[in-house]
Amino acid sequence: KPHQSSPPCSPHRDPFPAMRLVATRSMVRPSAAVAARRCFGAPALPAYDFQPPAYHGPSTEELVRIRGKSVTPSYKAFTMYKKPVHVTTGRQQYLYDIEGKRYLDAFGGICTVGVGHCHPHLNDALKQQLDKVWHTAALYLNDKVHEFSEKLLSTLPKHLTRVYFVNSGSEANDMAMNMARLASGCTEVVAIRNAYHGMGGLSGGLTSHHAWRHELPSMSASIKHVMCPDPYRGVFGGYRDGVVVNHTAACDPKDAATLYANELRDHIQFSSAGRLGAFYHEGIQGVGGTVQFADGYIKEAYEIAREAGAVCVADEVQTGFGRLGTHFWGFQDLGVEPDIVVMAKSIGNGFPLAAVVCTEDIASRFAGKLHFNTYGGNPMASAVGIANLEVIEKEGLQANCHKVGNRILSGWRELMKKHEIIGDVRGKGLMLGMELVKDRTTKQPAKEELLEVFESCKDMGLLLGKGGPGGNVFRVKPPMCWTEEDADFCVQVMDEAFSKL
Repeated sequence: KPHQSSPPCSPHRDPFPAMRLVATRSMVRPSAAVAARRCFGAPALPAYDFQPPAYHGPSTEELVRIRGKSVTPSYKAFTMYKKPVHVTTGRQQYLYDIEGKRYLDAFGGICTVGVGHCHPHLNDALKQQLDKVWHTAALYLNDKVHEFSEKLLSTLPKHLTRVYFVNSGSEANDMAMNMARLASGCTEVVAIRNAYHGMGGLSGGLTSHHAWRHELPSMSASIKHVMCPDPYRGVFGGYRDGVVVNHTAACDPKDAATLYANELRDHIQFSSAGRLGAFYHEGIQGVGGTVQFADGYIKEAYEIAREAGAVCVADEVQTGFGRLGTHFWGFQDLGVEPDIVVMAKSIGNGFPLAAVVCTEDIASRFAGKLHFNTYGGNPMASAVGIANLEVIEKEGLQANCHKVGNRILSGWRELMKKHEIIGDVRGKGLMLGMELVKDRTTKQPAKEELLEVFESCKDMGLLLGKGGPGGNVFRVKPPMCWTEEDADFCVQVMDEAFSKL
């Protein structure tokens, strides 16, 4: 198969040899800025043998004009950088702009591109399916959706037996909430503060960030939020991966998980009818700033929630498919077995695809009425999903996440010793966060400084993500094919950018 003969993660091999002639005819010379960085010893991107084809589309200025008047108005808030990056081509862990400049992608289309941009094995699978049939719906049998269902279930605990394919994480979380409420016979739902679970009619209510929520009845009806068990900023502190990260908390860190969980118990006793329909959580909070929970909290929360009749829902939209390195799924790292698992993003490497997986009992209760999804699991999406799972396994991307992620964290810990503005580094595998603060004692968010470093890193060829309620957390969630050379480049560029503050 194509991806076996030319390892896409190699910095010295072109995974698309058939395109070499096209690329050669439209070769873009390195910009003067790139040449200057080489001369003056600034970090240089790892070597990569590919040149993007020439671009002949609308100018950057024209796209900015169209975005300003014709597309979703809120896109303005998502337009990164003072001068927007106009991406035309992607290959594995790299993106190329309109001038042919190469960037190392550290955000993966918001934690979505898992196996790499335009992976040849996925491209080939999609192209083959395009020539067969695009869409059949559930009216007829087609091999792809059934094969994909079996492959996906093989990665999950055996008590999870049914797959429902949809198109996005928001849609999947909406569906999971309906399932949980029907199965439990209770509409009361609890999520964790600082969570992000989507922007659907129901999932928008699970999301606990005011910037994402509209004042609509569906976004508050029977949905409540409990204290976030954040070891760094949480009132009780706590252990994170066996290490204390908040030495000013007012309790013994070994008691933190129980104290956080007691707040859930208090909510059930004093702010509900004594029952719960569902308890929602992420493996690691993504949009909230790569927040890991205090060790042991989720286990205790599951016990409390289930005592109150709740269905436990694990949102794996960002943490699934091996990204955390130690486990394929985030809930495995937390030591729990959910009743429903929600997944999207890396399930399709950027192709519109998502899924809800549940127990047989929950599926049987949901089967009381008809359910249908026009596009969910269509032959094209399923072909991509199958190929995606094959690449993760054959290229050992879960192990790669563990190795490369640890290298980044080690480098970041060294940067903490050098740059006082770095308040915390955290995460697992290739789902990492670095929080910037003006003062390590007060932990006042350093949002303005982050933006300066953000721009500087972009100019040196590194595209970072950002988030957290204070807008002061770098989010590094790249394609899982990053190499150790990429990790070193990331650390070196950030070091240089911090040194300019």
